[in-house]
Amino acid sequence: MNIELFRMINDAGKEFGALNPVMVIIANNAIYLLAAAVLVYLFSRNQRNRLMVVSGLTALLLAEIAGKIAGMLHSNHQPFARLPDVNQLIEMEVNNSFPSDHTIIFFTMAVTFWLFKRKHTYLWILLAGMVGFSRIWAGVHYPADILVGAILGSGFAYLGYRVISTINLFNKNKSTGKEMKNL
Repeated sequence: MNIELFRMINDAGKEFGALNPVMVIIANNAIYLLAAAVLVYLFSRNQRNRLMVVSGLTALLLAEIAGKIAGMLHSNHQPFARLPDVNQLIEMEVNNSFPSDHTIIFFTMAVTFWLFKRKHTYLWILLAGMVGFSRIWAGVHYPADILVGAILGSGFAYLGYRVISTINLFNKNKSTGKEMKNL
C-alpha cells in the first residue's frame, strides 16, 4: 500500500510536469520560510511568542531524537534508490528516509504555532502537509515516512505545549507584572 500510494503521487509528476518546479520549491525551500517565521517570533517583543518558539524548538529536538530512534528500528532507502522509474526531482545521497526530517520539522513548528495562536496558523499546518506531499511527489520519501514524521512532530508539539507553557519560569513575568501594578 505504501508503494502504491507513493506511485500514485509520484507518477502525477510525470503527468502534470508543469507542477514539478512548484513542488521542488515547496519541498526544498519552504523550510526557509519557516525559519524566518521562527526568528520573527523569537525576536518579537511578545513574551508569548518567545514562549511559543522555546516550546516548538524543545519539541523539535525531542521529535528529532524520537525520529532517529524510529529510523534505527525501521530503515529503508528513498524510493528513487529502491524503485524503478521514479520521478526524482531532488538530487540527494541515498540514506534512510524513515521518518521524514522535513515533515517532523514542519509539523512540530506548525502544530506549535497553532496551539499557541490558533488564529490563521492553520495555514502553517496546511503548508506542513504540502511539504510532506511535495517530498513524495519529488521521489524522496514514501507516504509512511511522511505520516510518521507528521505524527512525531504533532505529538511532540502537543507535549511541548502542555509542559513548557506551564513551567513557572515563564509564568513569573505574569505574576511580577500584577505585583508591579499593585504597587
